[in-house]
Amino acid sequence: MQDFKKLDVWKRSYEFSKEIYGITSRFPDEEKFGLASQVRRAAVSIPINIAEGSGRNSRKDFANFIQIAIGSASEVECELLLSKDLNFIDDDNFSGLCKEIIEIRKMLISFRKALLNYKQLESQ
Repeated sequence: MQDFKKLDVWKRSYEFSKEIYGITSRFPDEEKFGLASQVRRAAVSIPINIAEGSGRNSRKDFANFIQIAIGSASEVECELLLSKDLNFIDDDNFSGLCKEIIEIRKMLISFRKALLNYKQLESQ
């Protein structure tokens, strides 16, 4: 359908997932297969679902993958909150990461609406 690497939301979520890898590398060793792994998977799920959806044949299918990415963004936000409360990340890192994931989620929501509205405009 389109080249996902040209999408701003993909670029931003891809960079965010790399940042999550860096932050979680400092989590306690006993969290390697726990919360660190979970937040990494959720963060990486965002650009992966954007990429997969971009290869689908319809905007509706693409919008479904964007919805999955939105869910992953919400999951990341919850995992960041838990990470902060468990003192795995400090307040400054938490604040910056939360601000970024909220912005990414807003971008995803807008993008999904645009995909679905485009279909409605085509049928008029």
